[in-house]
Amino acid sequence: MNRGVLYAAGAYTIWGLLPLFWKALVNVPELETLAHRVVWALLVAFGLNLIRRESWARLMVALRDRRTILIFVLTAALLSFNWGLYIWAVNDNHVVETSLGYFINPLLNVFLGVAFLRERLRPGQAVAIAVALAGVLFLTVTYGAPPWIALGLAASFGLYGLLRKTAPLASLEGFTLESMVMFPPALAFLIYTAFTSGGVLFHADLGVNLLLISTGLITAAPLLLFAAGARMVTMTTLGLLQYIAPTMQFSLGVLVYGEALTPERLIGFIIVWIALLIYSVEGVIRQR
Repeated sequence: MNRGVLYAAGAYTIWGLLPLFWKALVNVPELETLAHRVVWALLVAFGLNLIRRESWARLMVALRDRRTILIFVLTAALLSFNWGLYIWAVNDNHVVETSLGYFINPLLNVFLGVAFLRERLRPGQAVAIAVALAGVLFLTVTYGAPPWIALGLAASFGLYGLLRKTAPLASLEGFTLESMVMFPPALAFLIYTAFTSGGVLFHADLGVNLLLISTGLITAAPLLLFAAGARMVTMTTLGLLQYIAPTMQFSLGVLVYGEALTPERLIGFIIVWIALLIYSVEGVIRQR
């Protein structure tokens, strides 16, 4: 099998299993978990940049460019919102709805490309987006409210991807700069919690402490695998592999955590899955 496929599939598999990781930290306040994720991720990123000195050199150049810094301030804000919303949603028993967000995300990316990057919308893509919108509207009508968690995750990650397309830095350097932007408020929050409530780190059992410290690794590892795999496979292959993560999340929510899947909710998901099938088949046909 192509190494690129293995790398990309590995990245999506880790992302698909993340609910298990965050559920293990369910007794840690979500904001504290998020702050630890930022702090430890930056330490991992710094270590990787020291190993790859050319990455460190490019990062130093970027720090002298105001436009680049502004872009990464915005991407860091979107990323922290996305991470925080996802951690809260998983620990508040909304794993199924988080999966819907990442099922919708590829189609939202197409829409954002048309709206902001003047990309041409192919007929098959237009049909897929229309069907997905019908699915979201169906869920909104049957539940009496839009699926805000799914839409929040899809919108924040879609806008994040859009901004990263305009950024001049590669994956590792960009992730490092984003972590540098998020680090000061995250560290300040951890110091504040340490003085007010004592904080969780070093006051919980060994397992929880190790999980908090490993949040940096669990964040960086799939990003690096994805970056490596994306360079070795076609966009069509990457587009098909991206459904691994939300499919695993959906399965965990229903089969492991017993979240409710009413007939109406299932119909809404099926409509979105039909949209994704149209989108994927159209991509494969065009690639051939």
